[in-house]
Amino acid sequence: MLARVVYSLIIINKAGGLVFNRDFNSALNKVSVNDLLVLAGTFHGVHAITKSLTPSSLGIPSKDRTGIEVLESSQFRLTCFQTFTGTKFLLFTEPNQPNVDVIIRKVYELYADYVMKNPFYQLEMPIRCEAFERHLMSYIRAK
Repeated sequence: MLARVVYSLIIINKAGGLVFNRDFNSALNKVSVNDLLVLAGTFHGVHAITKSLTPSSLGIPSKDRTGIEVLESSQFRLTCFQTFTGTKFLLFTEPNQPNVDVIIRKVYELYADYVMKNPFYQLEMPIRCEAFERHLMSYIRAK
């Protein structure tokens, strides 16, 4: 049986900029910062396009349409959680990782508690918050 693994987390601001990334598995191939920036911008654009592709015949109001929520491959699963403010949390996990929705909501809760409540954090800027990283690492390692 394969171990359940959370590989990495990427946070993208509402403009498509990379504001945070962290790897949780040392077995991952290292990706350059430039590649991460390209990934963030590309995913942001594809997410917006897929949001607009929802058929109007389904009767879903445009404000309630979502873009890509899950992208699966044989090697990993990418889960996207978008907040009401447009910030996107991309969580890369092992394909059969259970309860990914619970994990990503907890990551968002940690973000709200330690980043958004930090009086020194500037919105849309890179996240440099030691308490957030410490609690995030502790939570992910417990998975």
